Amino acid sequence: MGRKGVAFPKGLPGTGDGPSVKILFHPQWPLGVRGTALAATVLALLGAVAFGVTREVTTTARAPSPTLSRPADTPPKPPLTRADEAYIQALWPIHGEVERSAVRVSLGKIFYKTNEIGKAGLKTRVDAALATYRRAEERISALQPPPSLAHTHEEYLAAIRLFQQSALEVLKMFDDGSDEHLLAAYPLSQEGSDKIREIGAKFWEDEFPPH
Repeated sequence: MGRKGVAFPKGLPGTGDGPSVKILFHPQWPLGVRGTALAATVLALLGAVAFGVTREVTTTARAPSPTLSRPADTPPKPPLTRADEAYIQALWPIHGEVERSAVRVSLGKIFYKTNEIGKAGLKTRVDAALATYRRAEERISALQPPPSLAHTHEEYLAAIRLFQQSALEVLKMFDDGSDEHLLAAYPLSQEGSDKIREIGAKFWEDEFPPH
């Protein structure tokens, strides 16, 4: 499968991560059905990465406060217990590492498809991310969530495992040379991202402000 012929926006401002994404113009669309599907997936990745990068740039290094003022017409949530707050604070640094790794892998896929980096560069990112996801699973498994957060705890672990499955799928391309593993990996990483975004909005509301 060719890696050229897909148009992407110029660069990703504010990331400082790797080369810029350049626009590639071709007078015809030379891709087949599978190529078109892969191009659509990469464009979806670009949108997801743009969101993640914007959030990373605007988020400060310290953990956001888990309690914020809410609109007057929204019923207030029950106050967090000390056990809730302790768990959320312990999860925050792990959450940050997972998000940064997911963004780096997504950027790596885009740079690879636009010929900005080669397979070796992409593999380095995926290997590093997989190691981060495995560490995160161990660290989260060691946490003791209060009963009120037990379900959320399991959901976060499920998201981490989806990221691991996605990374392992991408790594298959380095064995058989097929870029179609990027297509197969995308839904797994997207589902994992959706899960941690939902949890992040619940725990750190100023991390994901309302649109």
